[in-house]
Amino acid sequence: MNLGRVSSAALMASGLAGVFMPTRVAAALELPADTARGVAETRAGLGGTYAALGGWALLSSDTTAQAAVGVVWLGAAAARLASLRIDRPRTDPAFWAYLAVEVSLGTAALLGSGGSGAPARP
Repeated sequence: MNLGRVSSAALMASGLAGVFMPTRVAAALELPADTARGVAETRAGLGGTYAALGGWALLSSDTTAQAAVGVVWLGAAAARLASLRIDRPRTDPAFWAYLAVEVSLGTAALLGSGGSGAPARP
């Protein structure tokens, strides 16, 4: 099993949820999407962006696509950790679960990419 592909599929699924269920995704993340513009931004930013990157990496044989997915997941994890000091958010079990998923899938994608930048072998 290619861990990078698993991570890419998870990012794509996360994005598709944002595209097709933007108000539920926003609510789960405690983001107020209570206007049509807020829903549209959730759909585009948390939906389309992640669905496109994850889908590209999933369908591509270029391992740099999987590496990009890994960097995105780890970037989210780093920002989440920084927010503990900067924002001091309420940290419920979901907050820690999201962090664990981000670190795990980011690491998996980077390991799956092999770090070579060469196309993956089928």
